[in-house]
This record gives sequence, C-alpha cells and structure tokens, in this order.
Amino acid sequence: MKKLSIFAVTIAALAFTACGGNKNQQATEQTEEKSFEQEQVEAKVKMEIDSLSAEIGKLKKLPFLQTTDNGFKLTDQEKQAKPDYLLDVAAVENATTLAEKYRLVSALSVDKSIAALYDMPVDDYQNAIAKLLADINDPSFKDIQDAANIYDAGQKLYDGMNQNGRINYFWQMTGATIVEEIFAMSQNIDKFITAFDDESASNVTYRVVLLSDAVKRLSEYDPEFEPVAKAVDALSPLNAMSVNELKSQLLEAKEKIAEARAALLK
Repeated sequence: MKKLSIFAVTIAALAFTACGGNKNQQATEQTEEKSFEQEQVEAKVKMEIDSLSAEIGKLKKLPFLQTTDNGFKLTDQEKQAKPDYLLDVAAVENATTLAEKYRLVSALSVDKSIAALYDMPVDDYQNAIAKLLADINDPSFKDIQDAANIYDAGQKLYDGMNQNGRINYFWQMTGATIVEEIFAMSQNIDKFITAFDDESASNVTYRVVLLSDAVKRLSEYDPEFEPVAKAVDALSPLNAMSVNELKSQLLEAKEKIAEARAALLK
C-alpha cells in the first residue's frame, strides 16, 4: 500500500504543478503578489518533502549494511577479497562546494560501513568525514556524537537541518547515500543480494521513488540539485518488487549506476 500511495502522491503533485505557475502572467502583476504566490508554492513543496523524509525515515537500512547481531556477515574467506570500488578518501581535497562536501559525508559513511564488513581499517574514513564536517560547520550535527552516527541520524538530522535552513543539503546527502548503496550492491551483486527478501528488495524501489520525488520538487528552486537529479534519473530502471527482479535489474543497469555515482561524486 505504501508504494501505491506514494505513486498517487507523485501524480497528484505533478497535476498541481501543471495547474499552477502560469508563465503567461500579466506584465502588470504586482511584485508583491508574485512573491506571495512563490511563498505559497514553496510552503507546499516544503510540506510535501517533509512527508517524503518521514517515509524514508521509516525504512530500515539495506540488509547488507545492517549491523545487528543477526545482521549480514561475510565469512573469513569472503573478507579476503577486499572491495576495490570504495571511494578514495583523498576525494575530500577536491570537494569545493557545500553540496559536494555534504554528498561526500554520506558516501564515505556508506563506504566506511562496507569497509568494516571486510575488517578493513576505517580510521581514514573517520578522519576524512571529520574534516568534511569541520569544513561544513553545520550546527545540525551538534547532537551527533561522532561521524559514525551520521549514517543513522535519520529524522533527528532532518529536523536539525530543517531548523537551520539547510534542508536542501539533507536531500543532497540522502541522494548520495542511496546512490552509493545501490552502486555498492551493483559491484557485488551475488553476495549482497543474499541478504534480501522480496520486501527489502521492493524497498530499494521505494527509496528511489521517494528520492526522485523530492529531488524533482527541489530542483525547481536549487540549481545545485542538477547532479543529484541526473544520478537519480539513472536509477529509474530499478522498479523491482522481488529479489530476482532486483538482481536482474542491477545487472542490466550496472553501467548506468556506475556513471551516476561518478557524476555525483566527482
């Protein structure tokens, strides 16, 4: 029911957009009236992305990244084949804009979790994330004890960034997280897919739908969303409702997913 309802919300929102924002407004329309109309649109979009964030917050981590006692594990033999697709922490030196730095915080947090799966050292990831956080200087992170908690922050982080006027950057981070997770899956499909059942596989689709919906809305107001929008568009072939469908779609879209990740995390 959740998936059906979000598709319905998306269609309804698009219909709202089509009905509003007439480009042929009278030249004599007063500036203050335009400002008021813009404020109303932004308020509506804000309400909608709040709802989308709440939906994403209800979803569990992807199964291969869950760290509970009964979570996903690699055998000692599997740990010997270290992943060669994780981001180089030196990427932080090339990040210049706030959007790039926020995206790297999320992506490196995902890669840090994957490195830990393989018993790889994580200090370099921790230090790189800490450097990015110092550069970003976002008061929204004040209640997070260390960088390791960023990946689990969820609604608490959203609320903080909302209060501090940085809600757009929350979605930059969310986009980078989802793209990096799906990229990692596509690089080790046979192993990571074993952690999924049909419900968790369909939730990958649901994540992409929620993210796509939020990014479409915010792209109208923030040009920095263009890289995220392009990356999310590359994930659009993922509409699996079962493990078998997800595996097949990851194989088919592997190249596009890699391109999306490269474009998002230069």
